[in-house]
Amino acid sequence: MTAVRFKPTLLAALLASSLFQAAWAVEPFVLKDIRVEGLQRADAGTVFASLPFRVGDTYTDDKGAAGLRSLFATGLFKDVRIQIDGNVVVVVVEERPVISRVEFVGTKEFDKDNLVKALKDVGIGEGQPFDRALADRAEQELKRQYLTRSLYGVEVVTTITPAERNRVNVTFTVTEGEVTKIKSIRITGNQAFSESTLLSQMDLTTGGYLTWYTKSDQYARSKLNADLESIKAYYLNRGYLEFKIESTQVAISPDKQDISIAINVTEGPRYVITGVKLDGDYLGKEETFRKLITIKPGEAYRAEDVASTIKAFTDRFAAFGYAFAKVDFRPELDRDKGQAVAVLVAQPQRRVYVRRVNVAGNSRTRDEVIRREFRQFEAAWYDGQKIKLSRDRVDRLGYFKQVNIETTEVPGTADQVDLTITVEEKPTGNLMLGAGFSSAEKFTLTASVKQDNVFGTGNYLGVELNTSKYNRTIVVSTVDPYFTDNGISRSYDVFYRTSRPLSTQGGDYEIVTPGAAVRFGVPYTEFDTVFFGAGAEQTAIHGTTGLPVSYQLHREIFGERSLSVPLTVGWARDARDSTIAPTSGRYQRVNLEWGVAGDTRYLRSDYQFQQYLPLTNRYTLGFNGEFGYGTGLSGKPYPVFKNFTGGGLGTVRGFEQGSLGPVDIEGAYVGGNKRINLNTELYVPFPGAGNDRTLRLFGYVDAGNVWGETEAVRWKDFRASAGVGISWVSPVGPLKLSYGKPFRYFDQDKIQKLQFQIGTAF
Repeated sequence: MTAVRFKPTLLAALLASSLFQAAWAVEPFVLKDIRVEGLQRADAGTVFASLPFRVGDTYTDDKGAAGLRSLFATGLFKDVRIQIDGNVVVVVVEERPVISRVEFVGTKEFDKDNLVKALKDVGIGEGQPFDRALADRAEQELKRQYLTRSLYGVEVVTTITPAERNRVNVTFTVTEGEVTKIKSIRITGNQAFSESTLLSQMDLTTGGYLTWYTKSDQYARSKLNADLESIKAYYLNRGYLEFKIESTQVAISPDKQDISIAINVTEGPRYVITGVKLDGDYLGKEETFRKLITIKPGEAYRAEDVASTIKAFTDRFAAFGYAFAKVDFRPELDRDKGQAVAVLVAQPQRRVYVRRVNVAGNSRTRDEVIRREFRQFEAAWYDGQKIKLSRDRVDRLGYFKQVNIETTEVPGTADQVDLTITVEEKPTGNLMLGAGFSSAEKFTLTASVKQDNVFGTGNYLGVELNTSKYNRTIVVSTVDPYFTDNGISRSYDVFYRTSRPLSTQGGDYEIVTPGAAVRFGVPYTEFDTVFFGAGAEQTAIHGTTGLPVSYQLHREIFGERSLSVPLTVGWARDARDSTIAPTSGRYQRVNLEWGVAGDTRYLRSDYQFQQYLPLTNRYTLGFNGEFGYGTGLSGKPYPVFKNFTGGGLGTVRGFEQGSLGPVDIEGAYVGGNKRINLNTELYVPFPGAGNDRTLRLFGYVDAGNVWGETEAVRWKDFRASAGVGISWVSPVGPLKLSYGKPFRYFDQDKIQKLQFQIGTAF
């Protein structure tokens, strides 16, 4: 016999309705009054609003039954009865208890605030009516949360404790158990590629000595789905157009401690593309579209090439105003010969223009801050490229967790659409207190207060403090990214710096530089920005003991205090895929500083070029070159405090920080007016870390040096080193550790094979 279970609320309503009809059948009458009895917390208005009859209406059994159902549906009452007293209806209710407190016992994996929020979504929270069915749902939701962390052995016991005034306390006692680990992953049906090759495409792994950090041995369905897509992409990009994943089995051990994964694949034949055909309507611009094709006849089928071609086609259609264009890939297959003709079928649909651009989700940021980044205008033809650029520009502001643009047709029209850009705000303020330690500067303290979106205006305000053995800085900065309506930015910096060059003799001297600067940024393309500005800074040389001769000469010429008024001009383009762990793209910057007034006259220039090449999806080759040059003007010497320095992380590793270049007779490394750095790095995955880009090994070769004004740049003066290192984006900040050995050096050079830095970007 099959047991039929009813929800308590529904069952009570049905029983009440049937009893009402059986025992309280009455002749219709005109209502003179309605009374409610048994209320404790609920408002009488809630009861009256749920009843389908009012004073003066004709009361019937059907209306009474409907009233009972409506009152039970509110979820506020445990029991409801309707009694008839003459021409008066008496509604007798018994309220559900209200949850007074929700408690958790034994929860270590999750923050309790997050669990409280998750349970509120299923109806369990302080001040809400208690329902046993909802408590059961909450228990299942808790278990679901733990399953996402691979805690399959979790047990949850719900305890309901009555409290005074018809309230209850709900306690969830959790026994989390041990994390369930992946014991084995097997792939069957593969012939073209080995199992180890396919497993290397997956982020999920079996246990290893680094899985405590990567957690790649903890199963999650979403991770497995992503890995299956990675395997599929691997095949589809190597000619296996008909590849399929036939089945996936996930088995858990009886003790819920081990998981075994079995993946069965069907490869199918390997296809070579013999030609590309265009079918459908291409607006008479077939040659324009053919130039966008990345599919290469004579080579194996590659899904990436097909996808990029289709995207390029739809983007081009969108640029012509066809927002709903469709491009389908329909290959013509010759299975016997393993050949395929790529057929691209285009349906441009209709051309439309944008009626209105709406902004939603910005509770703090002003509309104008978002709208001024838009390159798609209202009442203009729909342009997919401009819309994508608009979305990217809003995203690059850094004020939002998510930025999405939705295109909707305007009802009643065939050629109009509305765009709605929806953003999700995120905190843009940053209070940071931290400490760092480097092999060169020992202990350093950093502190900053930054607000990237002050009062929702899009302006930046920040205060930064840095202390170290050789350099100390306090900077107050503000940036208005739209100082003018056409996007010219303006920034102010007020700073106070003290520095002390690396010396073998010690001493009590220091160089103190207070100053201020203003800078403007002019975007002349969507990706390039030119900067120019002006500043004023005063340099004071304090102390005499151990003071390098070059600083003594500077003081003799310019006095103990010297004023500089530099103008700055710069250009920057950043096309890297990441600023912290790049794998592809290029970065370039040029900066010129020209001292035009004050006591000093000089020109200081610096150019940097970086290129990252993805050798595979796991190996990256990076190049960096930096060239600096400075010279005195108007017959005055180049200021010693504008010298370049070299050696250590960021320049030529294997040599002590700041130790390259001319050495003063006092033993101080004062740097020079010319610098060249050449760096090459090969990044590889850390063993056991899978595809995690936050933890990587690298091998490097560095070369470079610093030269003084009277020295010529010669190859024989170059220092060079090679070594290995670890790059880790740690919870306390970026860390870079390198161990290398110079293979081109001189006897007087200061060698430092092991170098590291914590708490600063690299």
